[in-house]
Amino acid sequence: MKLVVVSAGLSVPSSTRLLADRLAAATGRRTDVEIETVELRDLAVQIAHNFVTGFPGPELSAAADAVKGADGLIVVTPVFSASYSGLFKSFFDVLTVLDKDAVAGTPVLLAATGGSARHSLVLEHAMRPLFSYLRALAVPTAVYAASEDWGADGLDERIERAAAELADIMRPAPVREEALIPFEQQLAALRTE
Repeated sequence: MKLVVVSAGLSVPSSTRLLADRLAAATGRRTDVEIETVELRDLAVQIAHNFVTGFPGPELSAAADAVKGADGLIVVTPVFSASYSGLFKSFFDVLTVLDKDAVAGTPVLLAATGGSARHSLVLEHAMRPLFSYLRALAVPTAVYAASEDWGADGLDERIERAAAELADIMRPAPVREEALIPFEQQLAALRTE
């Protein structure tokens, strides 16, 4: 299975990328996945060009294809003005112009970083509605990491819980044995009971 991580961090090093990597590693410990990271900072110019020209550059096309082909997504953004970053939103705008169903039905783990715990509601008031609109399957636990969360109690547990939820929803459901029996045989068995 393929897990794609979309990180919208702007600085190097980035707490956004650090959170993305920790979430991906925790998911990878729970299910066998190939992890690919899309660093939006590196695609900023191509995203802007796509808005002006209507054509994605080669790196942006590759990133869009990776996201569209993912069995699961981890999306992480820094918080700016109480919402996701413009770069984050612009990438998903471009993605849905290229393919309106790009993430429909895809399991997604939502995460964000910020300087204050006061911005944690960005997960529920901005990110979850965005991915609901895109018809993705957001896992119940979203992860917010404020500056004071790094190294403090609680962050590791939230990361592990969210990763477990993503891994569970990414796994194919087990096939029930009765589903392998042709319908006519199932019907005949019910009639004889």
